[in-house]
Amino acid sequence: METLSKHEVFGGTLGYYRHASTSTQCAMRFTVFVPPKPTGAGLIFLSGLTCTEENFTTKAGAYRVAAELGLTIVVPDTSPRGDDVPDDESISLGKGAGFYLNATQEPWKKNYQMESYVAQELPALIEKEFAVKKFGLFGHSMGGHGTLTIGVKYKDRFHSFSALAPVCNPSVGGWGAAALEAYLGHDTGQWAQHDATQLMKTTKGDLPLILIDQGLADGAYKEGRLNPEAFVAACEQVGQPVKLRTHEGYDHGYFFIQTFIDDHLRHHAQQLGA
Repeated sequence: METLSKHEVFGGTLGYYRHASTSTQCAMRFTVFVPPKPTGAGLIFLSGLTCTEENFTTKAGAYRVAAELGLTIVVPDTSPRGDDVPDDESISLGKGAGFYLNATQEPWKKNYQMESYVAQELPALIEKEFAVKKFGLFGHSMGGHGTLTIGVKYKDRFHSFSALAPVCNPSVGGWGAAALEAYLGHDTGQWAQHDATQLMKTTKGDLPLILIDQGLADGAYKEGRLNPEAFVAACEQVGQPVKLRTHEGYDHGYFFIQTFIDDHLRHHAQQLGA
């Protein structure tokens, strides 16, 4: 692991890092905020389409409260990067659009193994280097999709969950369907393994309370690209605790995230025992 830079923030330390990933077979970047008094509780934030590790790090305004709560926050990139990594002109496929899944189709399958990276490789690295003992997972948009799908599948790794304007039902429509076909092929049964709504219907509903915030002035929400109501209905079907809060006037951007990030941090701190 290579340290690119370090900065003092609210009595803690924010570091930019790079390492050679065995999952994605390329160099991956991420940031880590370490609070002044770490509790051993760590959060991994999954960002949305077109983002890198920089967006949340500089725009979310999360570190003041994270410092108070003793939460370590890790922000990975959204996809593999590099000259040899396949890409596409669409903003919803290729670099910046890994969708937190393991691709099975060419030319994507060599590098686009983001599910393994987020669920296994990155937490193991953070445990070793930053002494995090217990992880929560949260995210925005495409990253909300990753949070909910990975959360259902890796219950032993992650112990708290929340999402802001998540993509909840991509196999049906909106953001994600084209990416799922490109990464996974034509078998929609494979798509269901990366669709939070479909996955939830097959679970025991035994995750801790999932917090979701959604802005009602969000263009993607109004166009039907997100569909949190479908996810909530799936949760209710299996008895999974979920809390969906909707907010008049809020859009899909980082001002929305800034407004509600403190609630999400406190939600995770409570569930992780921080």
